This record gives sequence, structure tokens and C-alpha cells, in this order.
Amino acid sequence: MDSQKDALQRIIATLANKNEELHNFIETLNHTLDRVQVNSTQVVSDLEEEFDTLYSILDEMKESMTSTIKQESLRKSHELQNQLTQSTSALESAEELLEFANNALHISDEAEFSKAAKQIKDRVTMAPAFRLTMKPKATDNMTHMMVDFSQERQTLQALKFLPVPRAPEIMLIDCVVMDNEVTVSWKMPMEDNKIDHYILEYRKTNHEGLPRVKDEQCWEKLDNIRTTEHTLQGLRFDSKFMNFRVRACNKAAAGDYSDPVTLETRAFNFSFDSSSSHLNLKVEEQSVEWDPQAGKALDSKGKGKENKGSAHITNLKNMSRSGTPSPKRTSVTRSPAPRGARDRFTGESYTVLGDTSIESGQHYWEVKPQKDCKSYSVGLAYRNLGKFDQLGKTCTSWCIHVNNWLQNSFAAKHNNKAKNLDVPVPDSIGVYCDFDRGQLAFYNAENKQLLHMFKMKFTQPVVPAFMVWCGGLILSTGLQVPSAVRSFQKTENGLGGSNSSLSQQDPTVASDTICFYEKLPSVDGGSLLP
Repeated sequence: MDSQKDALQRIIATLANKNEELHNFIETLNHTLDRVQVNSTQVVSDLEEEFDTLYSILDEMKESMTSTIKQESLRKSHELQNQLTQSTSALESAEELLEFANNALHISDEAEFSKAAKQIKDRVTMAPAFRLTMKPKATDNMTHMMVDFSQERQTLQALKFLPVPRAPEIMLIDCVVMDNEVTVSWKMPMEDNKIDHYILEYRKTNHEGLPRVKDEQCWEKLDNIRTTEHTLQGLRFDSKFMNFRVRACNKAAAGDYSDPVTLETRAFNFSFDSSSSHLNLKVEEQSVEWDPQAGKALDSKGKGKENKGSAHITNLKNMSRSGTPSPKRTSVTRSPAPRGARDRFTGESYTVLGDTSIESGQHYWEVKPQKDCKSYSVGLAYRNLGKFDQLGKTCTSWCIHVNNWLQNSFAAKHNNKAKNLDVPVPDSIGVYCDFDRGQLAFYNAENKQLLHMFKMKFTQPVVPAFMVWCGGLILSTGLQVPSAVRSFQKTENGLGGSNSSLSQQDPTVASDTICFYEKLPSVDGGSLLP
């Protein structure tokens, strides 16, 4: 009975919450409806105002042009009127002279005729009709004053009201997250050829589901996208998820955002653990560098605090020709380290671990050495790796080792056994770990060529492990397992057993017991370093 009441109370609480949500939603719809009416009225008012402005501009242009035409008409009329007056006067003089000439033809007296003829000749010479140019000073053509409104007419006819674009719909089924790239695809709810471009926004988050109002990241914007699909490249997946939303824009306005979607972008993120490093390593989050003076500085501070009977670290006895101290001749006494100093690894174990354990799943990261790096190792190890242990020389560590000092070598190492790798040393190494299948594979990070694979059974969590001497390493994390690596692992499952002579056949060997390969790191012929 009590359980039924509890269930009923939960149902009532759910219904109450849902009712409240519906009330809020109805209020939102009513508010939106009111705003639509208000906004549409405002838009009509703005449109009328805009056309009134156009009308006023046209009226001003009409008045100006009409005034110009009237002025030009007056000028031409004045010129033509003057010509008309002059021509009328000349015509009257010509008609009078013509009448006088006709009368002179009837004169019979020769002397009087000669006199009249002379007068007619002089008057003809001086007649204004013969001094007039028989061409109007102004024409009746006014076409040079006509205005060509054809372009403006076409522009006005092309004016259309552009509604605010509708919100696009992100097609979640077409979105792809692969190789640290995200392809986002969307569509418009209905075809709209007035869309000019799209704006895509994204942000990283560790919260699954819909984006939160106050999230830890701000939206980043990608503008001027001309297609309904876009790929973000070169991402670092340092968060579990990414939110995406998109809006459409025409020439007039930007539309509403689409409903946001959340895509999973999980990847293996870790940094170098400075608390687990050798004293002679300068460690930052994503880089580690060998520093031969670092340990000396800490030792000199600690000597003043130690008792007189305490053991002291001996100086390096042998120096290489280039002045670099040879790690083969380093002698270390196991005295207590000064307070605050790092003593996780010591001696020739120039090692640093990652700060994040691997307990399940598939993971991938990349390591790039500096050009002058003399010797380095990249691999995995259990956290209980001994402070004098070198990577690959115990049954609790697996690595590939590169040696560029005196003799060049490239080998895979585990349990104090080495297998030379007959491939060029890549500029950058990709590390793939499938904890559940017990696979550790190394790849050329550029072309994803397999370098070597270990197969084993992990009996406890492992951590990324690194060794560096005389040089440095750059770490790249937040990377997905590349598709080329993932497909290779699927098709070549079990390849590591046949590819590696160092594959661990007996799972019991990889136990919690550390297998020391030597008592001291300076045993001749036993050092991992050159």
C-alpha cells in the first residue's frame, strides 16, 4: 500500500511539473503571438515610412527636373522670338524693296531708270533679309532633357519583402564525428532561394543533453557558410561533448537559431605528471625536457639540511666528447631526498608518467621528439614501476625506444627483451591502447603505418610512460582513435601476437610484482640508454 502511494505521489509530482511546464509554454506562445502582431504592425509602419520617403524623393526630383525643363523652354522661346522679330522686320524690308523694284521696271526714262536701279542695288546690299542666317538658334528637340528611368524602374519592380528566414534543422543522422573533425549537416524546413549564407556556432561542454544557459564555454561563430554542411577540422577534444546551432541569413536579416544539438566528442586527455618525474626532467603539461642541472640545484639545497652521516650524490665522472654527461657512468646513492623534491624516479630512469590512468576502452595519443633528442622511449607502465626501473626492462612496462646517440637504433622493448624495428623512425609517434583487448600498438602518426604491436593481459590500470635523455618530447592529447587505426585494429585483430617476439604469452607474468632486471642501473650492458 505504501509503495503504491509513493508511486502515485511521484506520478502526481510528475503531472504537476508537466502542468506547470504547459502553463509556461502557453504563456510563451501567447506572448509570442502578441509580439508577432506588434512586430507585423511595426513592419508595415516602417514600410509605409520607407515608401513615403521614396515618394518625397521622387517629388523633389520631379520638381527639380520640371523647373529645369521650364527654364530651358523659356531660353529657347526667347531665342526663337528674337529670331522671329528680326526675320519679320527683314521680310517687311524685302517686300518694300521688291515693290520698288517692280515699279522701277516701268520707268521709261533711262536716266531715272539707272538711278532707280542703283538705289535698288544699294538697298539690296544693305537689306537685313540678306544678313540673316536662315537657321534657328534653338531647336524644338527636348530629348536631351529626358530622363532614363528604365534602370530605376527595374530596381523598383525587383523590390520584394524578405521575411526573416526560418530556423534550419540540423540533421543529427548526417553529423559525423571522426578523426578530430566534426561535420555538421542541416536543411531548411522549406526551400528558400533567398538564403544568402549561414552562421554556425559551436561550443565545448561536459554536460550531456541540451545546452545550459550558463555554460562554461562561450559560443564560437563561423560566418559566411554558403552550403548546408560544414566540417570543423583540427579540433582538440578536451571536452566530452560539443553543442552546435545554425541560423540562416538573407540580404535583409538573420533568422532564428536552430534547435541546438549535442555531439559526443570523447577523447583521452592527460598531461605529464610532474610529481612522478625524474629530478633531471623539466616538466610542463604537454612537454618534457631533459635538464641536467635541475637535479644538481635541488641536491645543493638539500645538502645543507642533511646530517653529516648522510650519503651524498656523486659527481658525474665521465663526460662525452660533446660535453654531455653519459648516463652510463652516473652513480646515485639512495639517500632521502630533500623535502619537496621529486624522487619518484632516480638514477638513469629519466622517466615521467601521465597523470591519468587507463582502466578500460580504446585510447590514442601522439608524441613528437625534439630534433636534437638523443634518446627517448614511449609506452605504457603500471604505476608501481620501480624508481630505478627503465621502460621496457621490466615485466610491468612496454615501450618503443629510439636511440640517436653514438649508435642509431629503433626497438620495441618489454621485460628486458628488445626487438629491432626495421622501419624508419617517424617524426611523430602515435600510441594506441585497447585496454580490454590487451593491445598496445605504435604507429607513424603521419601516415598511420603500424610500427609495432604488443599483446598482453592488463591486470591493473596502466598509465602512459615516457623516458627522455638529452632532448625533449611534445605531447598531443585530446585525440580520437584515427579511423585508419580503428579499421586496422578491427581487420588485423591478433596481429600483435605474430608480429612481436615480445608478446607476453603468460598473463600471470604481468602481475603486481615488479620484475627487476638488475640491482643497480649502472650494470654494464644492461642500461636502456646509450
